[in-house]
Amino acid sequence: MEEILIALRTIQKELDEQKAMIKKSGEKVTEQVTQNINKILDEKFNSWEEKFENLKAEVQNQGKILYFLEKQARLRNIVFFGVEETEISYSNLERNIASFIERHLSIKLNSTDIQEAKRIGKKGEKPRPFIVTFVTLGLKIDIYKNRGKLNDTPYYLKEDYPQNIFEKRKELQKQVQEEREKGNTAIIKYDKVVVITKNNNTKNTNKRMLSASPETPRFYSRPQDEKKIQASKKNKTQAPIQRSSSLSEGTLKPGMLNFLTTKNTNNTLIKQNYQNKNI
Repeated sequence: MEEILIALRTIQKELDEQKAMIKKSGEKVTEQVTQNINKILDEKFNSWEEKFENLKAEVQNQGKILYFLEKQARLRNIVFFGVEETEISYSNLERNIASFIERHLSIKLNSTDIQEAKRIGKKGEKPRPFIVTFVTLGLKIDIYKNRGKLNDTPYYLKEDYPQNIFEKRKELQKQVQEEREKGNTAIIKYDKVVVITKNNNTKNTNKRMLSASPETPRFYSRPQDEKKIQASKKNKTQAPIQRSSSLSEGTLKPGMLNFLTTKNTNNTLIKQNYQNKNI
């Protein structure tokens, strides 16, 4: 009986050990699977995040390009308000615009000065505004500068802005009003507020500080003196450079003495032969 109990206890112990091993291995497998899944998810997330950042940068770049293109497309435009809507054709509209500008702004236009003109909005009781695109930016600026001549008339001019810029300019009006209440000069330039403070308007009346050391006097020479100086400089540069002989600076080396002795001997023999021939 005791042997049976011992065997049962042994079996129970082995089962417990196997159960613990299975549980431990299961935990390891679960942990490994979780790590693998997390690794795969992290890789995919990093890939998606990189793609998202690239798309975001591309969208921002495209937005800047569209912003610039739209700004350039509207740069030569002026919106006219209050002008009577009496035209019956496009050519008639162009003639009415040229006549209006010449009559009220004292600027005469040719038939080629207007690139495009169109009414905007739905037709109703009041005359619709129209946008005019001029051929050159200079002509547009000249016309827009003369908008003050329409102050006592029911007509007025405005720049042509996109809808988002128009809304932003409305929001900036409050900031402009606050700056003007402070005594500063503030204007809205496209979609930004430009503030000119009082300090910038004051003129700088401070004189230049004198230097501590005396300035070197300037001497002005006559043209003849300048020519003499230039001639002396040319002569100086053209003069050959005299090199001192190295023979008198120290004792001669044996090789140099042999060369000079041989040379003198050869010269003497040549002279004797020449004299004998003459005799």
